[in-house]
Amino acid sequence: MDWREEGVLLAVRKHGETSAIIDVFTEGHGRHAGVVRGGTSRKIAPILQPGAQIDVAWRARLEDHLGAFTVEPVRSRADLMGARDTLAAMNAVTSLLSFVLPEREAHANLYRRTLAVLDMIGNGDFWRLGYLRWELALLDDLGFGLDLGRCAVTDRSDNLVFVSPKSGRAVSRAGAGEWADRMLPLSPALVGMGEGGDRDILDGLQVTGHFLGQHFAPTLGDRPLPAARQRFIDLIARGVRPEGDAQ
Repeated sequence: MDWREEGVLLAVRKHGETSAIIDVFTEGHGRHAGVVRGGTSRKIAPILQPGAQIDVAWRARLEDHLGAFTVEPVRSRADLMGARDTLAAMNAVTSLLSFVLPEREAHANLYRRTLAVLDMIGNGDFWRLGYLRWELALLDDLGFGLDLGRCAVTDRSDNLVFVSPKSGRAVSRAGAGEWADRMLPLSPALVGMGEGGDRDILDGLQVTGHFLGQHFAPTLGDRPLPAARQRFIDLIARGVRPEGDAQ
């Protein structure tokens, strides 16, 4: 059994004295693991950095075996390692994909969205908003897309200010009633409105994080979401003024 494809390197761990096991995300084969012989060597180890774009050739005697990769560099994305926020964003992407993706299940659209967000990180004023939209796409691709167009209670599209923490549907202020304090905030950034500022992005990440944790953590031994995601959120939060502060 063998195949060859480009992919995004998600994770690396040492295997024995000289080898490494890598997780790579490709368009046609999804998240796929394999052994890289000599993966800890001076020649190969610098290639195996999470976030890098690599060309991989996989070979195994049987399809259900772990198998072995040979790897060639395509793009290191070392430019994202020069600033704390861009490095944190890249690490959040790779760690979330490692956390939620099932093995050997193709997610071609999500793969293309992932390449797009990695190319966007650090470019322009709205790349953090692009990251939030990527988390929405991640939920949608895995079958947990949010429905934010109409109120779950009134079926109206006006005055939508909340998200139901159970259904993932939008709720208006009138529809929430006495349950308003149990709702999640509907950030304008989630529905393509507002200025896409960091406060709106943080509110949006609160919502996507809730559903990522609710839907995936229970099936993964109730593990928390990857710490890399929280580090990225913390970096965004440092630049946000507390509400009520003078400009």
